[in-house]
Amino acid sequence: MKALREMSLEELWQLFPIELSAPRPEWKLWAAEEISHLTALLARFNPVINHIGSTAIPTIRAKPIVDLLVEVPRTANREQLHALMLGSGYLCMNSTPTRMSFNKGYTPSGYAERVFHIHIHPTGDNDEVRFRDYLLSHPEAAADYEALKQSLLPRFRNNRDAYTDAKADFVHRILRISKQEV
Repeated sequence: MKALREMSLEELWQLFPIELSAPRPEWKLWAAEEISHLTALLARFNPVINHIGSTAIPTIRAKPIVDLLVEVPRTANREQLHALMLGSGYLCMNSTPTRMSFNKGYTPSGYAERVFHIHIHPTGDNDEVRFRDYLLSHPEAAADYEALKQSLLPRFRNNRDAYTDAKADFVHRILRISKQEV
């Protein structure tokens, strides 16, 4: 069996299709446990960690993947941070000069029981929290988001990038509205 790092993007998308699940109460518990783990692991970086993404919205269907946003100071040593995450079993999926993303729970035979996406951003780069908070306080917008995701699933079940891109206009619109309400 091929290692995950040896697979093409298309092979990964086939092995890890997008699935939407009914809300599960354990997502909140899993997020809290992972936040506790990451808070201890990354303590020297003074992280601010939030449960984001659709699993943080208890009224809508979501990919059964818990997303966490870890904000660290811009002065944080990225090499040390990267090494700590890799050494703790996370896979680095993407790294730019300001952001990193890691996954946990992906195996060569498919998803583990608990799957996490860890997004590491500089402090203040947290529109995901604003988006989450807006959906939590506006159930009609959350329902619209759920409907959009369900409508996209048949076309993009095996193409995460296209699925995310197809949601972008909705997300940007909600962020604009939320910033006007402040």
